[in-house]
Amino acid sequence: MRLLAPAKINLHLRVGPPMADGFHPLLTWMCTVGLFDTLEVSNQSAASLQIHLDCDDLSLPTDGRNLVVRATQLFCDASKITGSIHIRLRKTIPAGGGLGGGSSDAAAILTGLRKIFGGGCSDGRGEERESLPQLAAQLGSDVPFFLDGPSAVCRGRGEIVRPVAAPAAQWGILLMPPFGVSTPQAYRRFDDMNLGHAENLAPEPPWQSWTALPAIELMQRLVNDLEAPAFSLVPELDAVRRQCEDKLARPVRMSGSGSTLFTLYDRRDEAETASEKVQRKDLGSVVVALAPAIELILNEV
Repeated sequence: MRLLAPAKINLHLRVGPPMADGFHPLLTWMCTVGLFDTLEVSNQSAASLQIHLDCDDLSLPTDGRNLVVRATQLFCDASKITGSIHIRLRKTIPAGGGLGGGSSDAAAILTGLRKIFGGGCSDGRGEERESLPQLAAQLGSDVPFFLDGPSAVCRGRGEIVRPVAAPAAQWGILLMPPFGVSTPQAYRRFDDMNLGHAENLAPEPPWQSWTALPAIELMQRLVNDLEAPAFSLVPELDAVRRQCEDKLARPVRMSGSGSTLFTLYDRRDEAETASEKVQRKDLGSVVVALAPAIELILNEV
């Protein structure tokens, strides 16, 4: 079975003060974009569970530190499945760029395993033990979104997902510098800068009216509370953003905790022209569709 795992951008990201467990409550509008990892999954009979992951990005672990392996283990444990499961992961979404590639891969493998094993997550009597969203919430903040995409407002740690309409703007460009931003460090700097306030999370924006806005008007309303700490940690990223804003004459936002930047357009030709304006050797620029209509399961192999 071959699966597609799309990237996402945080169109809007507000962050509250840390809770007792140290995690920060979020309010974020996320949308999938047309940049995809690909997974190929096959299984063979075996007396015990064996998980084999092959990845073309040699910088990524292929053991239990990888979300794909963890998701497979979690699903099979919940479903009491044994067998030899082989997964080939081909990466296009850059790791550590705020695009949710690892989380999307994990959501894709959960969906694929459910199809392979005829529903899975059952107790052997046909009764569901844990739903895919419950499993996804155990894996990370962004994983539940990818089960419910392509466009949703997420709260809590990200596990409370409410689908909303995709933006009227249908195209964007992703600006990907050759450096990353550490998510834990970004949140620590966020706390050091005393940026977490309860009013960040309420009231919610008028999502319905926002989704209908032209791209330039929507960009003027979007906020990411992690930009200030990320730019403080990596001033080069702020410099890239400012340069791109000057060249494009429109706001440029950051996705997640960085380092990917983005801006939106109503038409593909506008996005392509903009991408050419900012293209340079030390900055990747990719035109992507927003909320692309895809079949997660491409075909069975």
